[in-house]
Amino acid sequence: MSYEEKLKELGLEIPKVPQPVAAYVPGVKVGNLVYTSGQLPMVQGQLQFSGRLGENLSVEEGYQAARICALNCLAVVKSLAGSLETVERIVKVTGFVNSAPDFTQQPQVLNGASELLAQIFGGAGQHARSAVGVNTLPLQAPVEVEIIVKLRD
Repeated sequence: MSYEEKLKELGLEIPKVPQPVAAYVPGVKVGNLVYTSGQLPMVQGQLQFSGRLGENLSVEEGYQAARICALNCLAVVKSLAGSLETVERIVKVTGFVNSAPDFTQQPQVLNGASELLAQIFGGAGQHARSAVGVNTLPLQAPVEVEIIVKLRD
């Protein structure tokens, strides 16, 4: 089953590449690696969740926001690679979680992105990861995710 077929089976589709909110590009392809810029939980230009985990958002809401971020990262990958079928491996996921001072469940929030990538890419979706708590993010987003992807030669 192709990655695109797997997405359809999951009831998902790759969105259009979100427009940057500042002076940067959505991603860069260097050799057979794609580095995405940090993606927010935006759907059709609208932030889907706003706030801070452990303050006014639940872990489940953060998990869903991280899934949206991952889909936006895949939109960037597809735009630079031409197709998700060229993905050989998800190498690294870095996630930033807008966290209340005593919030410590950043890994559970970032599982939203990690588990989605594993569902789509199977073993090729297993990756290294960092889950970092921060005191704020652009636009008051709860989560920001960036990924590094290796493409087939």
